[in-house]
Amino acid sequence: MSPSKFEIVQAGNPVLRQRSRSLAPAEIRGREIQDLIESMRDCMHAAPGVGLAAPQVGLSLQLAVIEDRADYHKDVEESVLKERERRPVPFQVIINPVLEEIGNEKVEFFEGCLSVSGFSALVARARSVRVTCLDERGREKVIEATGWYARILQHEIDHLNGSLYIDRMVSRTFTTMDNLGEFWKGKPVNAIKTEVKA
Repeated sequence: MSPSKFEIVQAGNPVLRQRSRSLAPAEIRGREIQDLIESMRDCMHAAPGVGLAAPQVGLSLQLAVIEDRADYHKDVEESVLKERERRPVPFQVIINPVLEEIGNEKVEFFEGCLSVSGFSALVARARSVRVTCLDERGREKVIEATGWYARILQHEIDHLNGSLYIDRMVSRTFTTMDNLGEFWKGKPVNAIKTEVKA
């Protein structure tokens, strides 16, 4: 499967609302899933995005790829990176993930999605998480993450369970990406919520 054959499906496609099926270690190591992982990686880079779940390319499988590359940060202000606790995340694959929130702290930031193209909204997520999953070789691994990395994991795992960020968003902050840049960029979250009376 070449990345050119992949089209990122958009909200309204039923595959985005199903709980995906899990994968067995032997299946993960097979050629079909290995090719899928490479194609999803290429598709994520081409979008570009920091994560892509199999349902987003029309496949109801418990598999997602993640990578937050350093070059994605070059045009982001240092203060914003610090506030979001955003650091580069190397390429990785999560399969059959089980998510556990660590502590009770929630943080709100604007979030977008390749399957809700052109829009964004404030979403509250756990600041810290632990994810138990299988890697691209079918081996068990445990990921502990905070900040933006934790947000990416939660977002992608939601996809595998049939949820989108719009199910969790502060609905009155829902905006086009153009308006996000024009009206809300750089404003503190509490000020935005006050202005839209969220």
